[in-house]
Amino acid sequence: MGDPLLEPFQLKHLTLRNRIFSSSHEPAYAEAGMPTDRYRLYHEEKAKGGVALTMTAGSAIVAEDSPAAFGNLHAYDDAIVPWIQRLTDGVHEHGAACMIQLTHLGRRTGWSHADWLPVVAPSPLREPAHRAIPKEAEDWDIERIIGKYADAAERMQAGGMDGIELESYGHLFDAWWSPATNRRSDEWGGELENRLRFPWRVLEAIRARVGSRFIVGLRMFIDESLPGGLRTEDGLEILGRLEADGLVDFINVARGAIDTDSALTNVIPIHGMAAAPHLDFAGMVRASTSLPVLHAAKIDDVATARHAIAEGKLDLVGMTRAQMADPHLVNKIIAGREAEIRPCVGATYCLDRIYEAGEALCIHNAATSREETMPHHIEPAAQSRRVVVVGAGPGGLEAARVAAERGHEVIVLEAMPWAGGQIRLAARNPRRVDLAGIVDWRVDELDRLGADIRYDTFADRELVLNLQPDVVIVATGGLPQLPDLQGGEERVATSWDVLGGDVTPAGRVLFYDDNGTHSALSAAEMIARSGADLEIVTPERMLGIEVGGMNHVPYAKAFNETETRVTLNQRVRSVRPETGELCVEIGSDQTDHRTVRHVDHVVVDYGTLPMDGLYFDLKAHSKNLGAVDYTALIEGRPQQLADNPEGTFQLFRIGDAVASRNIHAAIYDALRLVKDL
Repeated sequence: MGDPLLEPFQLKHLTLRNRIFSSSHEPAYAEAGMPTDRYRLYHEEKAKGGVALTMTAGSAIVAEDSPAAFGNLHAYDDAIVPWIQRLTDGVHEHGAACMIQLTHLGRRTGWSHADWLPVVAPSPLREPAHRAIPKEAEDWDIERIIGKYADAAERMQAGGMDGIELESYGHLFDAWWSPATNRRSDEWGGELENRLRFPWRVLEAIRARVGSRFIVGLRMFIDESLPGGLRTEDGLEILGRLEADGLVDFINVARGAIDTDSALTNVIPIHGMAAAPHLDFAGMVRASTSLPVLHAAKIDDVATARHAIAEGKLDLVGMTRAQMADPHLVNKIIAGREAEIRPCVGATYCLDRIYEAGEALCIHNAATSREETMPHHIEPAAQSRRVVVVGAGPGGLEAARVAAERGHEVIVLEAMPWAGGQIRLAARNPRRVDLAGIVDWRVDELDRLGADIRYDTFADRELVLNLQPDVVIVATGGLPQLPDLQGGEERVATSWDVLGGDVTPAGRVLFYDDNGTHSALSAAEMIARSGADLEIVTPERMLGIEVGGMNHVPYAKAFNETETRVTLNQRVRSVRPETGELCVEIGSDQTDHRTVRHVDHVVVDYGTLPMDGLYFDLKAHSKNLGAVDYTALIEGRPQQLADNPEGTFQLFRIGDAVASRNIHAAIYDALRLVKDL
């Protein structure tokens, strides 16, 4: 029997080469709303990797009064057509189908950017996530937007798309048929027949414009899991009507709501949450309709995807984040190399970074979205060299992996009895244990590639020099630094102490977070869950300022359930002993006012300082004196600096051995420095 994932599927007139697709999502790679080269190459890579169908945009906006909220493509602009044509041509060239998701964001955006037009919705109900209070759509808004949907669909057809998918959860389209968001009493509201009027008009206008052969589908909440919203029986009734009227060619099943960060994480779960939580629900929907059923929600491993198809729960299975981690996932299945698939670890750095920094990035695949300069497949070098990597954290392991893929002789020196660096600390939080996959995959790959990993080996200058390396990568990471207090530094513990299990604070605990990253909140979560009486103090205007909205949800849940207090805009100034407890003085940057707390323990997080002693010991012996050609680094070209004629090797340091950053930074450092060695 063949692999069910690799069976072809007939979607209307379109033959798909297998059952795996990448669902519509907005990675925010557009330039001025256009899918330029970065956008195109990102999707082409998935096509090269064997995917059957890649769905672009999440979503492309059909009208000017739907301003981009997260890097959306401008489907309302005629200028997009040639860009769409380039994208679809590139995807088709590699044997995959290409579709695009269209939407009017409705209330899920803001009015204070782009053209400063009012946000529009069926009823003037504010969406918590984007906070705008919408204008209630008038008759002329309705007619105008229906036409805009049809115009956008026609542009996508002209650009060579195989079909379109309309976003029907949390946006304008479905806001009309949901009683939770449509409170109107005119002909567009009230009974279901009236609430369906707008979406039906949109679908009819699109079909009239693009014809009967063009594929049109919906990504739809069948059940909104929302007070006053659509229930399963309502969603199935709507789906039955859509099918009976022949308005759609497929249904992409979703369940839940997206109007808050918490609701969104139930739709798109992050690590620490259940895998494939809506798969059985999607299977129930498939049993209720003859339309092809698609679904994607934390189906991030091949076994679950195979089960979904083999058991008839889905016709096409979405592995979207999994393909951000490894766009060649399908080809590896075909080649019988599933063990080599880079795993999605559910960190959701991809989604959170869209809002935090305007681009989706995979936490541990630095080539994703950088296809123009960074390779997904490492080519062998013309000549083998000896590469010594010091440190087996994520950066060091990536440097070793890439060097080994190049065919170099790789020696990894690690002082601890195990690999992982700070990831081992992060994964001590039970909710974040999946992060260990970043390390485990690389260790397995190094074993496959024959690299020499030497644990329990403290590397000093003599040891490294005696190995006679051609290249040395210092990936020794950092150690916790303490905030600049006016006394009492010796009386505080660090987040590392807590995560590592060396300190278990009990009683009254003050956690001073002057870093705003996962390390602080994760340690604080563990303290809160242990039963301590916790207060978090931060000088920032929000908690966990470097942690994105979706990852913020489980931290907020833990702090709420444990009645943890959060104090913003305050710094810890000093810590001193006082009659068997600690007296902590805190104050803000805004005034000279001071207050005190009396606690049993103080824990701090202030980032790390580099462990760079070995690097500086080796600088004088290196050809490049440790220097990096930043222009070459940015452009993806080899490092060729060699200013020291006495030097015998190239020397680089990466990750936190340079400065306190994050996992992605260390892995990106490694890839772009080592890919051309």
